[in-house]
Parts: sequence; structure tokens; C-alpha cells
Amino acid sequence: MEFTEVIENRYSCKDYTDKQVEKEKLTKILEAGRFAPTAKNLQEQKIYVVQSKEYLAKIDACTPCRYHAPTVLVVTYDKNNVFTYLGEKRDSGVEDATIVATHLLLAAYNEEIDSCWINFFDPQKIAQELNLPENEEVVMMLDLGYGKQREPLPNHHLRKELDETVKYL
Repeated sequence: MEFTEVIENRYSCKDYTDKQVEKEKLTKILEAGRFAPTAKNLQEQKIYVVQSKEYLAKIDACTPCRYHAPTVLVVTYDKNNVFTYLGEKRDSGVEDATIVATHLLLAAYNEEIDSCWINFFDPQKIAQELNLPENEEVVMMLDLGYGKQREPLPNHHLRKELDETVKYL
């Protein structure tokens, strides 16, 4: 698929079939996350692939936004392995994990797998439910699967003009 086609047509799927994502496609998606840039190439991200009924139920207990997806990727970063920026008020953890997650969702669409970025949850609760290490911070979850919903929501294609969001200095 052409890159512009991927970025223009990918949408957040809100209803999935129970068909599981094929291992080959899942591997390609995960590889795209592995190739994402991170500050100082620390690669502090961790990606948990959740497919078991037991752990999907734990996710369902933390968010209404799984939408029956048969696979959920939980993207975290290691808080002990981040780059701290000048001024020491921010570090690279959230942004690096977000870049990784963006690679994952674009790669999914390229593999004809539907997805939805989930950020409606309590990160501490999901970390506890999934028994994640204390040094890891959950940034987001990504539903993956084959959508029953074949069209984006009606407001999907509404975009502000560039001059409303981009300013030249």
C-alpha cells in the first residue's frame, strides 16, 4: 500500500469479528514497532501481545474500548531506561512509546488489519491487572483485528485546513 493511502485511510475501528490476526501479519506489525526511532536509541518500549480470553477479560474490566478485538497490544516503556531532556522536567518515555505505537497502527492498516488506539483506562489498574513490572509505565493499548465496521465514523475525514494548525515563523 502507498504510504499516503495508509495515513489518509486508516481509521479507528469500533467493532471487530472474532477472527484472529495471522501470526505473519502480527509479526510484521510488531517489527514496525521495533524499527521506530527512540531517543538515544534506548528502545525502552515493551509491547505485550494480549490474546488469551483470561487477559482480554482483564482488559475489558479496565476499559469499554476493546470492542471485541481478538488481539490487544499494550505499549509500555521502562521508566528506568529513558533519556532525560535539558531542564530535567521531561523524559523520552511517553513520546518514544507513542512513536512506537504509531508505527504499530500504521503497519496494521498496511497489513489490512483494523485497529483502535485506546487511551480510556487507568494505567495503574491495567498494569496491576496484567501483572506488569513496577518499572514499566503503560502509555496506550491498541486493538487489532478484522473489523465488522467497514467504514470510519462520519467525522473521520473532517480535518482543519493546514493554516489552522501550522504556523510558519
